[in-house]
Amino acid sequence: MIHHLRHTPWERPETRPAMANTDDLRPGLALTSRSLLRDGRPWIPVTGELHYSRVPRSRWRDALLLMRAGGVTLVSTYVFWIHHQERREREPVFDDGLDLAAFVRLARDTGLEVILRIGPWCHGEVRGGGLPDWVTAAGYAPRTDDPAYLEDVRAWFGHLGRQVGPLCGPDGPVIGIQLDNELYDQPGHLRTLKDVTRSCGLSAPLWTATAWGGADLPDGDVFPLYGGYGDGFWVDTGEGWDDSFRAHYFFSHQWDDPGIGRDLAGSPAAPAARQPGFPPATCELGGGMASAYHRRPLLSGADVAAVALAKLGSGSAWQGYYMYAGGANPRPGLQESQATGYPNDLPVLDYDFNAPIGAHLQTRDAFHLLRAQHAFLAAFGDRLATMNAVIAADPAPPALPDGSAPSGGSVPSGVRDRGSLRWAVRSDGRSGFVFVNAHQPYEPLPDHRDVRFDVELAEARVRFPHRPVTIPSGAFLWWPVNLDVAGVTIAWATLSPLTVLDVPGGDPVLVLAGTGGVPGCLAVPAGHRVSGHPVREHGGELVLEDLPASRSAVTVEAPSGERLRLLVLDEAEALRAWTPTVGGLRRLVLSDADIVEDGGTLLAVTAGGPTTVEVYPPLAVSGGYEGDARFERHEVGEPPEPVPVSIVRVGEASAPPVRPVTVPGRASAPDPETFLAHAAHYTITVPARTAGARSLLRVELVGDVAVASVGGRVQDLFWNGAPWDIDITPARNGEPVEVEVMIYPLGPGTPVWLPPEAEEIRRSLTGPAARIVSATVIDRRPVRLPS
Repeated sequence: MIHHLRHTPWERPETRPAMANTDDLRPGLALTSRSLLRDGRPWIPVTGELHYSRVPRSRWRDALLLMRAGGVTLVSTYVFWIHHQERREREPVFDDGLDLAAFVRLARDTGLEVILRIGPWCHGEVRGGGLPDWVTAAGYAPRTDDPAYLEDVRAWFGHLGRQVGPLCGPDGPVIGIQLDNELYDQPGHLRTLKDVTRSCGLSAPLWTATAWGGADLPDGDVFPLYGGYGDGFWVDTGEGWDDSFRAHYFFSHQWDDPGIGRDLAGSPAAPAARQPGFPPATCELGGGMASAYHRRPLLSGADVAAVALAKLGSGSAWQGYYMYAGGANPRPGLQESQATGYPNDLPVLDYDFNAPIGAHLQTRDAFHLLRAQHAFLAAFGDRLATMNAVIAADPAPPALPDGSAPSGGSVPSGVRDRGSLRWAVRSDGRSGFVFVNAHQPYEPLPDHRDVRFDVELAEARVRFPHRPVTIPSGAFLWWPVNLDVAGVTIAWATLSPLTVLDVPGGDPVLVLAGTGGVPGCLAVPAGHRVSGHPVREHGGELVLEDLPASRSAVTVEAPSGERLRLLVLDEAEALRAWTPTVGGLRRLVLSDADIVEDGGTLLAVTAGGPTTVEVYPPLAVSGGYEGDARFERHEVGEPPEPVPVSIVRVGEASAPPVRPVTVPGRASAPDPETFLAHAAHYTITVPARTAGARSLLRVELVGDVAVASVGGRVQDLFWNGAPWDIDITPARNGEPVEVEVMIYPLGPGTPVWLPPEAEEIRRSLTGPAARIVSATVIDRRPVRLPS
């Protein structure tokens, strides 16, 4: 089946708002109705959310370096008022883990710019949305222009201004400020907040606001940002997978999502049209999802990455993730709960979010899958930002040159259509990228057989591949069309471009990633010369068929003499690919270790034993390399020693009582007294660990709610079937670690929604279960590579 799309020029002329152009100028930064610009070049930033007040200060730097290694360029953070000032009569606290200015400076020092989401109402599953209790109980109307409320906000913002105002100037790292959050019907109040913020010494070139839920935003005063989650806890236990989540696995020009947080917003408003003066942009693509007691989604890495790709293919000019790095509340009692007027019970402490980077700096599948997309943006984002998105929805495409009828884009009939191919093209009329998504959670999409694309650009028409391929279920990919790389034209490829490497004294290298089950083919126009792989002439093109994942260099030379080498990675290798810049050169690093650039050298953070680190161009490169790509190889890590772990059950669980449901459709978490009365109690003993390593105890368990205590540190969990990582990092050498774990039992009839794998376990239960299945130790150690 041939799928056809025709390039469509932008509907409106490009315009420039006052924001970042005449107002709040920042040297080198500009904004148009189509994209952001950096030093005059179109730019697609990548934002990752990390809450400084939910991550120990001792781990800020490691977290920020890891975010940058994942391709994040901006770190965003909520500033929760309640975390800093629980009581009116006390001055806000800005020390230790609440030192906002230190966090912003550290972000700058690690190469990241900052978006401050200052609220004052933030949400983030925090009690009162982050407003202190004395604000919500003050008797005035919060989140309005009530003078008494604004007086308190002005005092709070004044404190923020004294802390980070000096970091908001033209040379500062603060590039954006978000006003309030999910404020749907107060455009005048957002203007007021902007004025108050400025008067308190805070400013930024970009002023943002969340735009979902049909939000009425002041035109031109704030940059509307959107979101997209693959699943969420804000629907009732029995609702299943809501259509508002399904929609994000399609390419679409609809950016508003009426579903996000709708349990607080009330009845969803009709989706609002996007403001044409700003490009489509996001701040909350779900990097995972929090677990509420009644509903506990567990999104896979592919679930997260497929949404991100769908937004890129739909025209996103800014990729922003919530959360990108998880954490924990700084103290008990700060969480959203039914007892404090919310419809959901959240864990008292846990805010891991199953994010790409976990609360203990574990990297997950989402981190690696997203890193590939971010490498693509780092190399090709300046071009992608100029490309209009056309989505497969043409009702009557023209006949093909040979007279055959195209499929018309296999237009999906709605968000429950699983049979139509989901695809889009972003192009500037000369070149472009085909985006395809064949993945969604819970309800797998089918294989799409005999697929070919017919992409009609303003300057060329590309019909590819030369033979039909099957797009396998679960795939998501981006394939180039008529793409110029270093003077060489890639007519098309069934490989996704990751990055381009400049090699001193040698030819540039285009790194491409294959998709499992799809033959990796690439075509160049006739007149090019190819060495290192056989070619087949087809329709005026030279086709390189079935390119293997190999270190053997394939070289393409354009008629003008420019040369380009091709390096193909298979799907598994692409997940091991890192693209740090060291010594002024972008490198390709292949490793199972986490690879972080720090101070001009590379750190490999290993877990679970020895591994290899392969670097190209080599760190010691002094000249060009011809022929095969010569990777510099390092062996890092040590063979793991078995860690004997003792698990002793010291208290049996008892059958839990049936608890009343106070919020229809949403059960409540057990209160502390009920939990203690019915929980099983285990003691896990781990031999002494070595200080300097980050040590985790990975526990497999079955139960409803769990709490662990390690040396006075407490973690909690609403079980959803995933392994539970407990931080057992020692403060010093030589002492064994004791972990006390209490598990409240899960019964066959416990009224909570569980992910499919956890639900299978529950269905097998014949009675209440609260048990530990296994516990293993994981030590993560950094190793600095020689430069």
